Amino acid sequence: MNEDTPDARPASPTGPNETMLRRRGIYILPNAITLAALFSGFYGIVAAMNGRFEAACIAVFCAAVLDSLDGRVARMTNAQSAFGEQMDSLSDMVSFGAAPALIVYIWALKDMGKAGWIPAFVYIAGAALRLARFNVNIGVVDKRFFQGLPSPAAAAVVMGLIWVMDDLGYKNASQIPWLVWTAFGVTLFAGLSMVTNAPFYSFKVVGSRRTVPFVVLVAIVLGMAVVALDPPRVLFAVFCAYGLSGYAVYAWRRTHGHRASVIATSTDEPEEKGLHP
Repeated sequence: MNEDTPDARPASPTGPNETMLRRRGIYILPNAITLAALFSGFYGIVAAMNGRFEAACIAVFCAAVLDSLDGRVARMTNAQSAFGEQMDSLSDMVSFGAAPALIVYIWALKDMGKAGWIPAFVYIAGAALRLARFNVNIGVVDKRFFQGLPSPAAAAVVMGLIWVMDDLGYKNASQIPWLVWTAFGVTLFAGLSMVTNAPFYSFKVVGSRRTVPFVVLVAIVLGMAVVALDPPRVLFAVFCAYGLSGYAVYAWRRTHGHRASVIATSTDEPEEKGLHP
């Protein structure tokens, strides 16, 4: 029964005002999480400008965690809105587009001159194109896969490299040639991967279920324990593996004669069954 129905429940002392405040609070919650993710990305840039690269990397990873929560909270509280969707995209552009590009540029690429602009700009442009394409194709993409590497995962690959190297004691990366070129290649890879057509598993099918098998909870606990052993190396390894997984799926599909694209053009084609949400 709808709570707005007059006979649904006894009248409260505050009446409609209490309901209005409750609804307003629900809509504020997911947007507050989005703003927290935006602040994390902003803080990462500021920390990098002050030479605190470990804090910058942690801030971007925190933004990724918050980004994974805001949409779920909005759905759980039935607080989805066009405003929230646009806010989320703008926050992602800062936290997973501008922030990683600027952080890696300050960390390793700044002394390359104009050549250092190339991977940083390719990355930030890739993030912008990735987010724009995602918003346009959201209704015609197989919900089991992302078209191209998701921007939070691309940011995790770049930030993971910086975090691992900083943890190993490389504090002046811009003065170490092999590390500069490693950062150049990894940033370029992450930026271009966001605009490929390679299918990356989205985990949305599992995440959308209200209940999951007990073994899934056990796996989550074990995963958290493994990450806690050595966060920089474990997270970097996990996201590098994920960053390569899309190409492995693409190659497997092509070699077995299956469609490599996750875009549906017609609901009548048997091979496109399930591509429309």
